[in-house]
Amino acid sequence: MTVHMIVLNGGSSSGKSGIARCLQACLPDPWLALGTDTLVDAMPASMRASDAGIEFAPDGQVTVGPEFRALEAAWIEGVAAMARAGARIVVDEVFLGGVDSQRRWQKALDGLDVLWVGVRCDSAVAAGREVARGDRIGGMAASQADVVHRGMVYDLEVDTTHTESMECARAIATRVD
Repeated sequence: MTVHMIVLNGGSSSGKSGIARCLQACLPDPWLALGTDTLVDAMPASMRASDAGIEFAPDGQVTVGPEFRALEAAWIEGVAAMARAGARIVVDEVFLGGVDSQRRWQKALDGLDVLWVGVRCDSAVAAGREVARGDRIGGMAASQADVVHRGMVYDLEVDTTHTESMECARAIATRVD
């Protein structure tokens, strides 16, 4: 299988972005790293505090509305189009919608060879990283650590609780032609 995309799914501060950077360093071909943070950062500020957009509650809970879902659908199709045009892409995602989130991506990526990777991390460790980062709302890591994996089907799972990003990336890279 010639992998066109690697989809990393895990909770906030689980180590997905670090793994994506390490994959870019260890894979022989150039790979783009795109993620849900890229999408959120591209949205107008007004959508980051709106029932229709995306809301971050003080306890770390995240809710999304219809305008977010519409832009997310366009984003997913756009990322899929880049892969179909020949770009190799690592997607850093947080499947807050569980299997429905994965299904949206699967539909858009139909016909492409995709490596689905679950990125796990103990919620207490992820919460510590969250505090150290300073750019996340407290509670996101703990609330997402397990819920994003419920019902998921992966080709491979890695756990960053005690494993460095580069080691995880190397394990993933062995599955990429």
